[in-house]
Amino acid sequence: MRDPVKAPAGGYGEAVPVPDPIAEAHRQWSARWPEHADRMAAVTSVMRVQQLLLARIETALKPHGLTFAAYEALRLLAFTRTGALPMGKMGARLMVHPASVTNVIGRLERRGLVQRRPSPDDRRVVLAEITPAGRELAEDATRALHEASFGLPDLTAEQAEQVTAVLRAVRAAAGEIPPEPPRPRAGR
Repeated sequence: MRDPVKAPAGGYGEAVPVPDPIAEAHRQWSARWPEHADRMAAVTSVMRVQQLLLARIETALKPHGLTFAAYEALRLLAFTRTGALPMGKMGARLMVHPASVTNVIGRLERRGLVQRRPSPDDRRVVLAEITPAGRELAEDATRALHEASFGLPDLTAEQAEQVTAVLRAVRAAAGEIPPEPPRPRAGR
């Protein structure tokens, strides 16, 4: 694990830990609105972790000339049986606005990593199709993300699973996905 962030200690060459701003916010919130302090700290922590992870992911993808959004689009296309998907379906699967998909696919198309073509089944539908160069780049970028442990090198597999489970519960509570059915207890 990383050491806490340190600040210079007044010229003696010693470092002192910088207080956790979220812990300080929690302390302040607890004094004023104790019934909301834990949820405020949870949301603020998720937002901060999202910033940290996105920065780590983008650092791993930068040598490949990809943003995380572009990587996700390439990886999604590479996962498909035919290497092609309707643009609208890509937006739904990537959980982004259709304009974002159009923008990302446009950038990838200019680099020769995907191509757009009309669907043979419905000429009103535009397909995005990964090219061989796009497939190769998706594999290279995936290896880079594996080597970077997706920005979570200090978490064990069990911890990553726990984080995923907690965040799934948040997503279910927000109505994005159905709640997981209760698991049967051992010995019953």
